[in-house]
Parts: sequence; C-alpha cells; structure tokens
Amino acid sequence: MSHPRPSSMRGSGASSESFVQSRAFEGLSRAGFVARALVYGIIGILALKLALGHGGKLTNQQGALHTVAHQPFGKLLLTLVAVALGGYALWRFVRAAVGHGPESSDSGFDRIAALASGISYAALCVLAVEILLGSGGGSSGNAGNAKKTTAGVFGWPHGTLIVGGAGAVMIGVGLYQGYRGLTKKFLEDSKTAEMSRRTKELISFLGTVGHLARMIVFGLVGIFLIKAAVDFNARAAVGLDGALAKIVHRSYGPFLLGVVAVGLVAFALYSLSDARYRKI
Repeated sequence: MSHPRPSSMRGSGASSESFVQSRAFEGLSRAGFVARALVYGIIGILALKLALGHGGKLTNQQGALHTVAHQPFGKLLLTLVAVALGGYALWRFVRAAVGHGPESSDSGFDRIAALASGISYAALCVLAVEILLGSGGGSSGNAGNAKKTTAGVFGWPHGTLIVGGAGAVMIGVGLYQGYRGLTKKFLEDSKTAEMSRRTKELISFLGTVGHLARMIVFGLVGIFLIKAAVDFNARAAVGLDGALAKIVHRSYGPFLLGVVAVGLVAFALYSLSDARYRKI
C-alpha cells in the first residue's frame, strides 16, 4: 500500500521544480555558456598568437581566469565569470540529478556526463573565487599542477591504475567529443527550429571544428596520463596547456598548433551560440 508523501517533502519537490522552471535558472545556465566561451576563447587566441609568432603563450582554464583578472575592471569581470560558471555547474548538476530541464530530457549516459561536467565547472568556479580572494596561485597554467596531482595519486593504493584509468577516461571523453563533432550530434541539443538556414550552417561548422579540436586536446591529455602510469613518471602527465605544448613540439608544430587553436576559438564561438539556442 502506498503512502502519501509528507507535505513538507511535496513542498520541497515543488519548490525545486519551480526553480528549475524559472527564468533565473535559465539565465544563470545561459550565462554559463558565455563564461565557457570566454575561457576557451582566451586559450585559443593566446595559442593562435604563439603559432603565428605574435608573442602569445600556452595556457589552460586556470591561466584564462588569471588573464581575465588582469584586464581593466578585472575583478568585476572575474566576479561575473565566477557567477556564470557557478550557474553552468548548477545547471549540469540539476540535469544529472533529475534528468531533465525546462526544455529537454537526458539519457542515463547524458546524466553521467552532466555530473562530470558539473564537477569540472564547479572546480573552475571555485578557482575563480580563489583568484578573487588572492589565493588562486600563479597564472602559468596547470602543467605543474598535473604533475603534482599525478605524483600524489601514485602514492595511493593502486595509484598507478587510477592514473591510467583517468587517462583512459580522458581518451574516452576525447573520442566522444569527436563523435559529437563528426555526426553533428550536438545539434540535437539546440533549438534548430528557431535558427535560419545560414545560422544553422554556421553553428554546425563551428561546432564540428570545435569538438574535433577538443578531441585532440583531451586525447593527448589522456595519452600522456597513461604514459605517466606505464612509466611510473609523474613528469609525463600534462594538462590542457601541456597538451598544446606537445603539439607545438611536433613536426610542423606551429601549423598544427594554429589549427587546434582555431578549433578552440571555434568552440568558443559555438558556446556563444549555445547561450542563445541551447535547450535548457
């Protein structure tokens, strides 16, 4: 025999559902795509400048946030970015928890991906707050952080397997990005009915190029994590900036780096389109 839920539980569920359906929730979620665009745009533009010989540098998400902080009105800008990143993470956590938003629903795999994405962007939000409070560390990127983290994990029970497993996950993420790009699966998450034909074609192109660039970067991060595990050498581990450095040190390095950098800028522009057309 089923029992009715206590009124307090019904009220709590109704309040949560009401918030998910609210304009405030949608606004925070869409602002998150703008913040994501800003982060990837900075990384891509700096890498492209380096590839073209114009004095750019290789950086990662942390370095991008430091770059924001060093601009005029940097603290205000970074505060807005932190709020937007928090909104994006909240949206992803909600989608992971309830399996839907106001405009679309998720599969089980989508909910797992949403949880992982939420954790990643929540960490970026925390980092932005730390930078605002003056405890965010230097702006050189995360190559050193990746090595320190990997070295620490090596000290855990089965640490080598954990590092190798993390590398395999990153390769899997990279392959999934490539799959979404080549099949244009990402368009299923967008309100294509509201786009003109030319807008849809442009977003389709930007999304494909952007997802393929992320495939290359995430794949390289995963490969070097597995290499670190196999060689039991934390120095082999790299982050996003380290993956870009691996590209530039190959044959035709500046050209390859330029191609990937353009792809990251394309992903930033695609993220801006998500702020308008993504199904929340």
